[in-house]
Amino acid sequence: MSKQPTGPSPILYERLAGAAYLVIIVVAVLYGGLVESKLVVSGDDAATAANIIAQPGLFRVGIILMLVIYTAVIIASWALYVLLKVVDANLALLGLLFRSAEAVLGAATVLPGFVALHLLTDSAPGNAFEPQQVQALVGQILALRVTGLDVVLVFIGVGATVFCYLLFRSKLVPRALAAWGIITYVSMLLLGIMSILFPHHPPMLETILYGAGSAFELTFGLWLLFKGIDLERWRAYAAPAQ
Repeated sequence: MSKQPTGPSPILYERLAGAAYLVIIVVAVLYGGLVESKLVVSGDDAATAANIIAQPGLFRVGIILMLVIYTAVIIASWALYVLLKVVDANLALLGLLFRSAEAVLGAATVLPGFVALHLLTDSAPGNAFEPQQVQALVGQILALRVTGLDVVLVFIGVGATVFCYLLFRSKLVPRALAAWGIITYVSMLLLGIMSILFPHHPPMLETILYGAGSAFELTFGLWLLFKGIDLERWRAYAAPAQ
């Protein structure tokens, strides 16, 4: 065990992590319900392009929402690292690195959106591409963004599983909750790998696993925000080794 850390109370970090998890869930729901569902028509590039042209501001709001999500991921991961480094500093750092990589890659997936927006809204008359070609190109660009999110799943799967393992091992939260997290994030890891290997898997599988993941993160966020970790156990881990 490591020496007693100085600085703010662990209560600050557990509340910060809990609030960040809730921001992730709330903003993700807003993005799906207010942006994605109104702009993207699966399998219809022309309709998607028309929606983006009609509502470019909404498309830009979607980009901001995605950036908010990955900012919250970094904040939550940093707070968990601070809490869990007293249990195992090396594993906590590993979790932080993977989740930071998740945030960076996730934020990078918004960049193709700017390209798509430029093609649809800033194209001048006499463009070398026909409208149908532009629509198809935009469809491919947005598909690339989705593929990037499959890669993100691999990093969240590893990093978050490490954090949940440390929570399970330390009993800072109920072991049942930590075990639920391990199962959830291992599933995310496997979904990411499967999506890369078999891109045409049944969409229902993603719906089920994403739904299960959202349920865990909502529960975990609320737990950290209102119940918190076992402070006595945390202080025992943080106390100087005898």
